[in-house]
Amino acid sequence: MLSLFNSKRRKAAVALVKAARARGTSVKDYAKTLSPAELAQYVPQDDKPKAEMPDVALWGLPPDEEVTAAKFIADARLAEAVAAYRAGDWQPGAALLADLGTDWDRRTHAVQQLGDAAADDDGPLKAWQASGTADAAAVHAQGLVALAWQIRSSATAEHVSREQWAGFFRVLDDAEAAAHTAAEAAPADPTPWATLLTVARGRQYENDAFHAVWAELVARGPLHRPGHEQALQYWCAKWSGSHERMFAFADEAAAKAPKLAGLTLVAAHEAEDKGVEAWRSDRTKRALDVVVPWLAGEDRDHPANLRDRAYAAKALVVNGRCDEAVEQFKVLGEHADALVWAYDGKPVFEFVKTRYLACHGATRP
Repeated sequence: MLSLFNSKRRKAAVALVKAARARGTSVKDYAKTLSPAELAQYVPQDDKPKAEMPDVALWGLPPDEEVTAAKFIADARLAEAVAAYRAGDWQPGAALLADLGTDWDRRTHAVQQLGDAAADDDGPLKAWQASGTADAAAVHAQGLVALAWQIRSSATAEHVSREQWAGFFRVLDDAEAAAHTAAEAAPADPTPWATLLTVARGRQYENDAFHAVWAELVARGPLHRPGHEQALQYWCAKWSGSHERMFAFADEAAAKAPKLAGLTLVAAHEAEDKGVEAWRSDRTKRALDVVVPWLAGEDRDHPANLRDRAYAAKALVVNGRCDEAVEQFKVLGEHADALVWAYDGKPVFEFVKTRYLACHGATRP
């Protein structure tokens, strides 16, 4: 089986993808414009057969030009509620949250998406708050967190201005108070505590203070996936932890339930981003053996499913399990909005590159 994990082949494939994208075309169409001599520059010469960039359509994958990093909400009803909110109508979101009841993972996910919308426009939220519901209070707190991160931006700390930091902490103070209000309005709901975990990370709580918030969350939702995601970020080296603490937390979470095993893949990516090899570790391989079946199982519509699927696709390619990776890309379709693709600032490119590597290593359909 021809593999691009040979470094020369990998570099050649990446160079061809870059050249095609610079010209605003697909690799397949760009390759057609090259002479045999020009194309040979992208095919390393050795004792193996020459490689051609695969036609991803053979695996049922959408063409490069359809891949987008635009935010995608898989849950149709939630997507409709967010769209309605952005059009000025908060009531579909309120009805959705009421119907979700104690499905905490989905409830928190919905609050996060509605909070993102509220950060852009709090007009509908103000009308919602007038109803006096706990749901509106939860969205208000999450919206303030989203607004704080908008002010800070996604830049690394050294590229955030003094004015941005000041605005970030000022809004986080408001978010902290709003989250406590939301928690008092719904004592059994872990959602405001997940919001507070994000506040704790941003405000750089000391470990003991963070543990106090964490204890409140797990008392209400021991397997709460969004809360575990926020805690993992807190324990990353770039925030308040270290690689060792991050992996220890991921290991503990993965032992609790399959739906938390994906955190190990997120941790691997965080470590790799800091130059620590983790994708090929035994820990990652064990996590894949849990995550891949979970992705196809009863929880295939879980809010974390597509995010985990993207991380799994990356890990599977790196570990040479390319047939399985292609299956993940079939479900991901054209959506390159997961964080695993975005760390270098070129999510579509990273998605397309990894997808080509998957198809190169996979058996023919």
